[in-house]
Amino acid sequence: MPSPPPAPPGGRRRPLILSASMGAGHDTVAAELARRAAAYGHEPQVADVLQLLPYGLGGGLRRSYQASVRHFPWAYAGVYGAFLRGGSGPRPSGVPLARLAGDRLTDLVERLDADVVVSVFHLAAQLTGHLRARGRLRVPSAVFLVDFAVHRQWLHPGNDRYLCLTDGAAAEVRAALGTPVVTTGPAVAPGFRGPAPGAARWRERFAGQAPGRPPVLLSAGAWGAASRPDATARLLTGAGCLPVVLCGRNPRLRERVARVPGALALDWVEDMPGLLSAAYALVDNAAGQTAVQALAVGLPVIGYRPLPGHGVDGVRRMSGLGVSELAPDARGLLAALGRLREGGRERAERVARGRALFRADPMAYVARL
Repeated sequence: MPSPPPAPPGGRRRPLILSASMGAGHDTVAAELARRAAAYGHEPQVADVLQLLPYGLGGGLRRSYQASVRHFPWAYAGVYGAFLRGGSGPRPSGVPLARLAGDRLTDLVERLDADVVVSVFHLAAQLTGHLRARGRLRVPSAVFLVDFAVHRQWLHPGNDRYLCLTDGAAAEVRAALGTPVVTTGPAVAPGFRGPAPGAARWRERFAGQAPGRPPVLLSAGAWGAASRPDATARLLTGAGCLPVVLCGRNPRLRERVARVPGALALDWVEDMPGLLSAAYALVDNAAGQTAVQALAVGLPVIGYRPLPGHGVDGVRRMSGLGVSELAPDARGLLAALGRLREGGRERAERVARGRALFRADPMAYVARL
């Protein structure tokens, strides 16, 4: 992490970080940005953009998204294709929904005396861009684009600066908007960048569960959304691995996976640095924060059965960068795992490329706005 930037004229900064309680990924990023801002001596605040929407729209949006990714992925694929994925011709915009939160956001900025707003969710980026373009938001707005794949609802020319995970994402934003863009890489907590004290406990647990079998993590996100994770667990068990399925906050998924002989089903895990450090590989379906944390730890990532929409696009983009591999089928998954042997060249190169993504601290650039 770079050294803290010099204090701005007038004293400490007061950043307002706009997140969204869609799973846990955006809130995780927001919390880490707030931690870094506080470490610099600034006074951060975090708000959920969904709670700024009137009439209970935010809660309804969250529930419908959760239901679709868990139970009706084909429906979410349609929404993503219509609203988020780029394309020619007139396309629906997120601004009409976002601007319903305009008054509440400007009131919040004034009440907190915030002097910069940072969005880590695409609806928030639409809101701040809209308000900045119309002169209603009088402090700078930055967008930390936390996805590997840039979809159109992240983009609004009213925002002052974009911070991106990769040079490719930065180039897309620059071409679309002409807005100042910086490549910072992802932002993860310090525990993922150094020795993990909890790793030894996880190794003991894995050895007790299945001696000699390499533990392979399967991520289903905070909501436990995954395509046939029980079938993938059976595949891995048959190949001599210990499948460790991260079921998030989905007790039904955990019960289902727990019935697979030889599999270990986990609910919400607090010690992710230790768990990731003790594993052989991560099988990922969304290119979200669990995948980013694995890259920081040095755990190889394999994309398999990605979620529709942003999951497919993100997993493909990660694979294209060479920081992960996309397995097209069951045979491809087992072959990918076989190529990642401990001490092997391919594993070392993959780990090095993943860690090279972490370039700079996004909050250092926010403080300079």
